[in-house]
Amino acid sequence: MSKPENRPDEPPARSPADRTDDTDDQHDPGIDGLSVLGHTVRHALDHVECFPRPDGCIRVRFKTEEVSSICPVTGQPDLSSVVVDYGPEAWCVESKSLKLYLWSFRDRPVFAEALAAEIANEIHASARPHWVRVVVTQRPRGGIELQTTSELGGSAPPENPTS
Repeated sequence: MSKPENRPDEPPARSPADRTDDTDDQHDPGIDGLSVLGHTVRHALDHVECFPRPDGCIRVRFKTEEVSSICPVTGQPDLSSVVVDYGPEAWCVESKSLKLYLWSFRDRPVFAEALAAEIANEIHASARPHWVRVVVTQRPRGGIELQTTSELGGSAPPENPTS
């Protein structure tokens, strides 16, 4: 399914079919386009939501140790850490929606390489950053740790040695 096109000054669009309404409607999200922030959500999301980039915000990095998926060969659970690093242009990714998006992988058979690429594609399509880098580090299985990186939209600046 293709995503609707937007001008750079508009929030990334989602069709009504992309949204789910399993939220607590007692709260107003406060920012147009954010459907999960401020609401009770009891399900995974198939997308991330975005808000306008604040002036001066040049890099955003999310880290989590809590991403689970299923090995497509053995059916065993795979546990991974994920780092999402991007240079926002006009939009930033809202963290609760990212958490719920990452939750969507918990019952999905996916190789770590495909997991990194899919997350990078979602961030790139939704927030349209200058660049995005996603690093997935799968916990050791059989004594081997796997780390894979997906980059889109250009090269990320060098890592900050203090982070």
